[in-house]
Amino acid sequence: MNDFLFELCSESLESARAAEAGGADRIELCADLSIGGITPSLELMRAVLEALTIPVHVLIRPRGGNFTYSAEEFGLMLRQGEQTRQAGAAGVAIGMLHGDGRVEVERSRALVESAYPMRSTFHRAFDAAPELSEALEAVIETGADCLLTSGGKADVLTGAESIGQLREQAGSRLDVMAGGGLTLANLTEVVRQSGVSLLHGSLKRKPENGAGWENSAGNGLGWASGRGSARLEADVRHAIGLFREQRARSRPALCMREAGTAL
Repeated sequence: MNDFLFELCSESLESARAAEAGGADRIELCADLSIGGITPSLELMRAVLEALTIPVHVLIRPRGGNFTYSAEEFGLMLRQGEQTRQAGAAGVAIGMLHGDGRVEVERSRALVESAYPMRSTFHRAFDAAPELSEALEAVIETGADCLLTSGGKADVLTGAESIGQLREQAGSRLDVMAGGGLTLANLTEVVRQSGVSLLHGSLKRKPENGAGWENSAGNGLGWASGRGSARLEADVRHAIGLFREQRARSRPALCMREAGTAL
């Protein structure tokens, strides 16, 4: 049994299937990753839930842009969460901020409570907060089960030390998952520096021609390419292998630190 969890961020049925075939523990389903992801269509959600056996978490985000929402948008998010629960998803990813960047505890808590018994992850809206230690305590107040974060930085490697600090602050009160800019090239160092046992990513890679970034499974418009899906499956398998190896290397040091604390 693994002592870690790898979640792939997916925006199509093809990529979700490839993630499961590659050994991912679960997926976060969304649409339009080009703007950071929004809630997927009900049709896609149902198709993915029918096709997969691993848990599916669904992003609840009605639009791109900031994470400060109107009353109408909040009502839509509640309805999207209800549709997700009725469809049979295992969890949701949610998050709301005040205009000054502080975590909006009350309405975020309402989203968590309305989603129950699904699991709830507070997503990377957290990384826009002005003071992360304070924001972590606010996320815990929402009742969320997990926090997805890049440590307040542009990517998980830059924020790895901060992620480790947040993980230690949270302790057993909240799971901390590292995500945002995760690649096969930086995964090992992210795990080494942060000590996380939960990782999230879409595993985008740089094309050989150097022109921008692409997803491991193709052009992001449906991932229809069998070759692209096969590559994503291989990349997921590779990522999990790297994750397992680094966790195994880190375990003796972790046990020594825990023993020292106990003494």
